[in-house]
Parts: sequence; structure tokens; C-alpha cells
Amino acid sequence: MNEVISIVNDKHRVNKSGFSAAVIFRAKATLLQIDRVVYNVLRNETARFPVQDTPCNEPIAGQSRTRLWTAESEAEKSLSAGKVHNLRLALRRLNGVEVPAGSIFSFWTQIGRASRWRGYVPGRELREGCIIPTTGGGLCQLSNALYETALSAGFDIIERHAHTQVVPGSLAAIGRDATVFWNYVDLRFKSSWPFRIEAMMDADFLTVRFRSMQSRGPVKYPLNKIVIAAPSTSLQSCVTCDVPKCFRHVKLRPTDFGCAAYLVDEYYSEFDNYILKTRGKRDLLVIPLDGKKFGKGNYAWTTHGFRDVRQSRIVTILRAYQSRKFAAQGAARQRAQLAYSERLVKSYSSLLKHDVTHVTVSQNLLPFLWRGGYLGGRSYDVLMTALPLAHLHERLDAAFALHPESKTLGDFRANEWLVRTESEALRYARRIITPHSEIAALYQDKVILLNWTMPSKRTKTTKASERFAAHDARIAFPASTVGRKGAYELRAAVQGLNVQVVTLGAQLEGKDFWRGASVEHREVGNDWLEDVDLVVLPAFVEHQPRKLLEALACGTPVIATTACGLKNIKEVTNIPAGDVAALREEIKKAVPVRANVK
Repeated sequence: MNEVISIVNDKHRVNKSGFSAAVIFRAKATLLQIDRVVYNVLRNETARFPVQDTPCNEPIAGQSRTRLWTAESEAEKSLSAGKVHNLRLALRRLNGVEVPAGSIFSFWTQIGRASRWRGYVPGRELREGCIIPTTGGGLCQLSNALYETALSAGFDIIERHAHTQVVPGSLAAIGRDATVFWNYVDLRFKSSWPFRIEAMMDADFLTVRFRSMQSRGPVKYPLNKIVIAAPSTSLQSCVTCDVPKCFRHVKLRPTDFGCAAYLVDEYYSEFDNYILKTRGKRDLLVIPLDGKKFGKGNYAWTTHGFRDVRQSRIVTILRAYQSRKFAAQGAARQRAQLAYSERLVKSYSSLLKHDVTHVTVSQNLLPFLWRGGYLGGRSYDVLMTALPLAHLHERLDAAFALHPESKTLGDFRANEWLVRTESEALRYARRIITPHSEIAALYQDKVILLNWTMPSKRTKTTKASERFAAHDARIAFPASTVGRKGAYELRAAVQGLNVQVVTLGAQLEGKDFWRGASVEHREVGNDWLEDVDLVVLPAFVEHQPRKLLEALACGTPVIATTACGLKNIKEVTNIPAGDVAALREEIKKAVPVRANVK
């Protein structure tokens, strides 16, 4: 094929309409497809380039940004959603592709055939003056964007075909369009320098950009080489036209197209209540296990009133099995949790049909959904259960700088791609939903701050006469002995005070960590607060302050850092993380303690 701009408005244009015209069209298309297969085999000019996950900071050589949802009619929303779904699938083979210098990029070689067995659905396609529903329809928006970006970057256009008619407002209206039809109506271009393709969708726009260390700038092709079709005023749509006898005519459906999906993992009563208030009748709730059959507090999601409830039991049971092999803390456990989240996303993603236009997703699933392209073309909210990984790493690094001897503060950091992907996905989220005040403070412009669910109130049964009288007070540390929970700060704060520290959980900083302090270790149970005068958690990181809420429900004073996320509860005394002096002073204010008598 000669390296010139190929402008072929329609290789098999027919004037007849109806079923016979479609048969003729199909016959001619088949012959042309066979001809292109033979050509590709003999010339061997193109190849499919692998997708790279490594970040790229090279300059932007060209960019295109086009709106996704352009259908004006409510009846056409289904086809528009089908188009967006098809783009979502195609981008998985395009985003991150690196093309060597001088290599020819072919749209169809890279994307592959848009067929039903590969997940493509009916979308909008312009054919013979009509917008018709076709499997894989809508991919022309991607080819248009690639062509416009290639022009902006000054690439050599080898093959390009203009649309036969122009949809007002599209790139075709300014002559920067490139229609495609498997496999003989292709878009091909190349560059004298290597380049990387970035292609993504947010809720409203498709963005395509090329990155390259070198670019010669945009090339202005002579006008006689570009044929710009006149805007059409007679475009018909198979959804809205008034010719029901046409074999392509689509019967009108109810206009309440679209639903939301809630993709959740661990049970949070705060999120459970939120979902019940916001879900619609047609919305989909997806949970790991059926709470009615397996619920022991972990998966007791309220499922009443949802259109459908699905479970991924195999993946969840596998997580439970693997968790037994790892310690309660540590890098191995964290890596296992990430692997579980990725497997769960693969299970959940099959439920995200093209009619799901909004997603509410648990934070641990977010980066894998974003990386897989499942959130493109959809609005989404995030149920935030933890600090973003970028902030979490900064917090752990600061704590490790204070306590380099810690065995736990430096044991795990997430991979760079995961941190980067989560940050990008959070930036495009519509809403951040959380009861954690510190997390909420990071997203003031789009956060929904929920109220913490307080446990049922109960009274302590131990009498004052039964107290252990050797100390002035008992201070509970409701966490494992790890650096990020503020164990070093509490140990330093109680030095010289006549108090006993009640610890819960494993002592992962070493058996002799509490040497020099009076310590009682208790198993986690309903009676852990008995004989306790004060609960203290000077954590650098605390995402689920359930024990602190339990102490408040029992009327026990609580001292916590702002990292515990309880700043909006007035009964909690908040202190900065890492401030031993402030912690010591607040302990002395909360309970009357004396210095130890030597």
C-alpha cells in the first residue's frame, strides 16, 4: 500500500435500502476482508505491540479529547452506553502501547476484531446515512481520536478513510476523522521516533495522547489530499426513525436506561446504611459472601430491595484459607491481601454490563478496576476505608524516621504502579465516602463524611474494691504492639508514672518491648475494658477505631491521635501523632497518676 492518505468514502456504496442492500454490502465486505488478509500476510507490515505498565514522563507530542455521551435522545442511551463499553474493551489493548521508530501502527492489528465472543456489544455505527446498532459500534470515535493525535504529532499517515457522512459536532465536521471497518477500512500511521500511546476515559471524555522525546510538530497536508464531506442533515437512527418495516429497526424500550452497581468487600455498618439510603430499585449489589448464610459480622450486608445480589465465594474462601498462613501483621499478609483484591475484581468485573453507568466501589478494589479500564466512561464513588497509599507511605516513612529500630514500620510498601494508579483513580472519583475524619479532610471538595456507628452501650461489672491497687490507673492500649499504632510513644509517655498498661494483640516489636513498664496482656473479648480507667491509642495509622468507639460506649475516656479519624467526636481527646509530651500531659489530666516511688 502506498504511503499516501487514502480517502475512500465508501468502497461499496449502494443506493438501495433494505435487506437486499445489506446482503450485497455483506458480500462485498467479505471479499474485501479476504483481500486485506492476503495483503497483510504477503506484506507483513504491521504487528501488535505489547502494553507496558511502566510509567512514562516523556513530553506530549499530540493529544485528542472528545466527549463520550453525545446522544440527545433518551431512547439512544442504550446504544451510547454500548459504544462506551466497546471503547472500554478496545482501550485495554491500546493504553500503554509503545511503538518503535519506523514501525507501522495499524488500528485493527492492535485492537483485533470487535466480536461478541470478545465481549463487544451493539453500539452506534454510521452506515449508508443511518446510525445503526452494530456489534463493536462506536470504535470510530477511537480511530478519530488516534488520527487527530497523529496529525497533531506530525506522524506519517499511511492509510485513512473519511466517513461517508458527517455527524454534527464530531471530528468529521473539521476533516479530522478516520472511519474503520474490520479489517479492510483501517487506520495506519508511523513515526520516525518511538512513541507511547496513552488512551483513557473518565466519566465524560475519551483522551488519547502520544508521548515521545522527539516530534517534528504538526504537518499541514495540502487541501487537495483531504476530502471533507458536507455536513449531513438527513441522518436517521434505527432507534428513533419512523420506518418500522426496516429490518434494522429497533423497538423502543423504556427510557429509564442505566443502573448503579455497588462493589463491596468487607462489612462496614456505616457503608451499609449509606447504600440502603442511596440505592435504586434496579441497582446491583455485589458482595463476597451471602451474609444470610455465612455472616458472622464480616459480611452481614443488608441485601433487601436490590435487583440482584451476587457472590464470589471461591475467591473469598481462598482468602480466608491463605490468611491463616500469615501473621496478623507484616509484608506477606499485605501482599496476600492485594492479590485477593485483584482476584476479586476479576470476579466482579464480569457483572459490569454496559448498562451499569455508575459504580460505588470499596477502596481496596479501586486501583485494579481502574487499571483494568472497568471504570472508564462511568461515574464512580469510593468507599474509603484507609489513607490513600501515597499518604500512607509518607506517614510510615515519617514514623520510621523517628523509630528506625522498629521491626514493623519499614517492612512493607506497595508497588509504585499501585500507588500511582490509586492516586489517579481517586482524582477522577465523583465522591469520596468515609466516616474517617482524617481521610475526609483530604477531599473536602467532594467528600461525604458519614457518622461512625456507635456500639451498644454497656456497663462495667467490676467493682471499685476489686481493683488492682498497686497502680493508680490502668491504661488500655487497644492494638497489637507495632510501631504504627504508637507503641513507642505510649511506652515513652508512661515512663515514671504509676500506671499499668493493658495490651491487646500480638507483641510484634519484640518480647522485651515493654520492659521497664508494668504490663498486663489480655485477649480480645467482651471484657477487655474491665478495670480500665483510660484507653489510649497514639497511632500514626488507624483506619478502624472500633475499640475506641467501644470504649466511648462504655463511658471510658479516650485519648487518640487525629490519625484515628475521630476528630468529629467531641468526647475524644485528640493529640498529634508522634508527640510524646502532649500524650503524657493528657494522660495525667485524664487520670490522677503519681510518679513511681523508687
